[in-house]
Amino acid sequence: MLFKSLEFKNVVGQKVKVVDIPVLEEESTYYFMIQVRLQTFITAIYQERNAKKFYSFKEYLKRVMKWPDYEQLFKSAELKNNA
Repeated sequence: MLFKSLEFKNVVGQKVKVVDIPVLEEESTYYFMIQVRLQTFITAIYQERNAKKFYSFKEYLKRVMKWPDYEQLFKSAELKNNA
């Protein structure tokens, strides 16, 4: 799975970086849910007065998503014959 990062300045002008944002195809069943959660997450960070400089979107999703959905989204393909 591919991940992207996003860097912006919050309401106070502090530089904030959000990493581990999954890149999904538009046909994916989780595409809309991830877009909405990302927008909510960024809005919350933007409004914070004393925000951290570094956030992991994957860790945020771990807290707010149902565990079966989280596992399905981030499932890793099992390698066969140690390849």
